Amino acid sequence: MQARKPTIPVIAWQTSRRRKLAAGLAAIALLASEAAYAQSQNARLEDLIPDEAVANPDAWAAEGVTPEAQAAELAGPELEADSPLAELPELSVPWPDDTPLPELVELTPEDDIEFAELDPQVAPPAPELELRQLGPSLAIAYPTTAEDFPPRDDFLARFEALSSIEEYDNADTNVAQLAARARQDEELLNTLLRIYGYYDAQVTRTIGELHPGEDKPEPRGVRFDIIPGPRYAFGQIDLGALDTAPDAAALRRAFEVTTGQDMSSDLVIEEQADLDRMLGETGYAFASIEPPEFLVDHARREGDLTMRVDPKGKYTFGEVTSSDPAFLPSRHLARIARFEPGEIYQRSLSLDLRRAITATGLVSGVTIAEREVSPPSGDQPGVVAMDVNFTRAPVRTIAGAIGYGSEEGFRLAASWEHRNLFPPEGALRLRGVLGTREQLAGITFRKNNFRGRARVLTLDAYASTLGTGAYEARTASLVGTYEHLSNLLYQKPFGWSVGLEVLATSERPRPVVPEGVDPDTLPLRPRETFFIAALPLYALIDTSDDLLNPTKGFRLGARLSPEASRTNSANSFYLRSQVDATYYRQINDRIVIAGRGAVAAIPGAELFDIAPSRRLYAGGGTSVRGYGFQRISPVNALGERTGGRSLVEGSIEARVNTPWFGGALQVVPFVDAASVSTDVVPDFSDIRIGAGVGVRYLTGFGPIRVDVGVPLNKRADDNWVAVYVSLGQAF
Repeated sequence: MQARKPTIPVIAWQTSRRRKLAAGLAAIALLASEAAYAQSQNARLEDLIPDEAVANPDAWAAEGVTPEAQAAELAGPELEADSPLAELPELSVPWPDDTPLPELVELTPEDDIEFAELDPQVAPPAPELELRQLGPSLAIAYPTTAEDFPPRDDFLARFEALSSIEEYDNADTNVAQLAARARQDEELLNTLLRIYGYYDAQVTRTIGELHPGEDKPEPRGVRFDIIPGPRYAFGQIDLGALDTAPDAAALRRAFEVTTGQDMSSDLVIEEQADLDRMLGETGYAFASIEPPEFLVDHARREGDLTMRVDPKGKYTFGEVTSSDPAFLPSRHLARIARFEPGEIYQRSLSLDLRRAITATGLVSGVTIAEREVSPPSGDQPGVVAMDVNFTRAPVRTIAGAIGYGSEEGFRLAASWEHRNLFPPEGALRLRGVLGTREQLAGITFRKNNFRGRARVLTLDAYASTLGTGAYEARTASLVGTYEHLSNLLYQKPFGWSVGLEVLATSERPRPVVPEGVDPDTLPLRPRETFFIAALPLYALIDTSDDLLNPTKGFRLGARLSPEASRTNSANSFYLRSQVDATYYRQINDRIVIAGRGAVAAIPGAELFDIAPSRRLYAGGGTSVRGYGFQRISPVNALGERTGGRSLVEGSIEARVNTPWFGGALQVVPFVDAASVSTDVVPDFSDIRIGAGVGVRYLTGFGPIRVDVGVPLNKRADDNWVAVYVSLGQAF
């Protein structure tokens, strides 16, 4: 079928509403007719456009639409005779010309209308914000006044430490990376705000220039604006079965969280630890605490806390049992423990026992399990046994060392040790030294935790040949000590030692060797043999904060050794005594000042009735640095260092932390001085001073010390410089 020319309805502007409406209805009907016809014939839009319209659109449009064509279009397509739409009833809708329309009336405002005021508690005014830049690409704005955001300082420090932008910020960061980290930091801020109890907080993230006005092609950073809003408070607090404990009131006081208090997740965690500690220290060996849960009510602005506690009854200590009685018997482990059967259970004492067993060095792993022997009954607590399970560690050690010193020459040392040859904790050690100045062979028996915790019995027998800067000695000795002193694992505020020493020694003084003189050409005095019995005593008060690297506190020690000596058929009785004091003070984060003083005297005998090895000397790495070991001494007419009967020493040094090696390196300038006199009362006739600088490398087991000292008033036989290497500070 040939496509018909579509008609374009023309609706003339009429003043009558009826004609306007009729024309509009006619246009709509005509368009609908064309669309229905096109759809019924499955015609395309291009098929509806006649060829003359394409050739000359202006001429075709000027022809217009004839009334016949318009009528034909309005009639629509011909229908089949049997079609339901073949005959349509006529519709006649009268137009309501006589219906009056109301005129528009201009409204006037009413002056007596009252508007409700906004409740400031519902929508308080936004606080004034203060901008703080945390890094090159990070800034945060928070309330200016502390009342609007009380934990702001702690909050900002915490956010800065955890911020992804701060951690990974560098010159290579692009915009996409910055945006991703900004989203992480926004989540972090919301989490931190909830931790501090701000559940209605608003955090606004802005990526752009932190400093407008600078010419930057890309955004420079991220700004967060924080409006914390009201801080929620704790509501109801449910601690489960805590009220069933016999001392529930004391336990509740240990958990210092109350209704109405500002909410804080950190506070709950801290107080949970305090409550757990209190339960463990007051007999509740099997108590349990479930993780805390919060139910936040935004209408009340409160959070209800539920933390279920089950005390499970109170207990006392029972027996201590060993998993390997042949190696470490149960009786020995009970002696190490700081508790007795029948005492109220304390978790800290259980942990202390575990540490003490580890400190023996005989085990590679240890666990302690609480085992219920009898349950609580009424007001009577139950009994819990301590089952100790451990694994044996290797107990044999072979060690050796080789070294050289400008004063001592070569030195080779070796030892063999079995630390549990005589169970429990009975060690046997064989040792030997071969060197330029010293030769030694010795055997030592050592019993740890003997007759009590951290008490050590030592029996030592040795024979040695020793040459120092002051004397030569050939000695055979037997020494026994019983002590309770600090060690690397346990620093004790008070330590003591008692002993018994018996020795025979053949000695003579060493002459001073002038510069350029062969020492073998100098005449030597004949040796004298001394038989000595001594009762050495020692006591120490220690308030310092570290055994090897103290920064504050003091130490005060005293040594007394009554001695009897026999030589050349003459008997002598004297008292060797010395008092040492050290003081440590931290000036700031970088500097620690340390000072040391010592006073010693030997009253009761003349100088030459005392063996040279028992007299007083100064000099060396723990005395006056810059001088050789025992080289500070009075010198007699024969050029011999005689030693003295009195001594005064003093040292001061500054331990300065540096940023080198990750802050592990210290620089330590020092000054030392000493005076040794032949009289019991110091006369300070000869004062020797040494000075220098050292370094300390701080390790996990203590500082490694290297000191370089020079004598400030050098004598002819003194070296120009001395170097000292050891573990730990000089004092």
